[in-house]
Amino acid sequence: MNDRVQITRLHELPPGIERLRADAARQGFRFIERLVSECTSGTNAFGQPGERMLGAFADGMLVGVGGLNRDPYVNDPATGRMRHLYVHSDYRGQGIGRAIVDHLLKDARPTFSQVRLRTDTEEAAKFYLRCGFSPRSEPDASHGLHFGPRK
Repeated sequence: MNDRVQITRLHELPPGIERLRADAARQGFRFIERLVSECTSGTNAFGQPGERMLGAFADGMLVGVGGLNRDPYVNDPATGRMRHLYVHSDYRGQGIGRAIVDHLLKDARPTFSQVRLRTDTEEAAKFYLRCGFSPRSEPDASHGLHFGPRK
């Protein structure tokens, strides 16, 4: 990742989210639409302990997002869920997605003993394997990363 990209914690949807949403829609991905809808309605404010939303900015422009929530699919507050990771198609291959994942995982460690996610594309599955996740064959998780017990 180059020096002109900064990863920042977001407390609300930033300017430029519409550009990401349009790019995601052109790529056939609907999860940025869900992110915008959930944040706008308040159903997901990334406000629980350990939760956060990050933005990647290149030259001041939003080029990627990603979030971390408590996993709503398990009754375990020590399980986090990576959600809504997306990098604009013009900025892929520059390490931005990996930087967002690395920041989210670093932030997850004090709160969560594991992080799970779900993806349904082969390209994303390979990406998450490179980030240290392992495949899972669970109905609500395709990949997971176990940190071990919290101290």
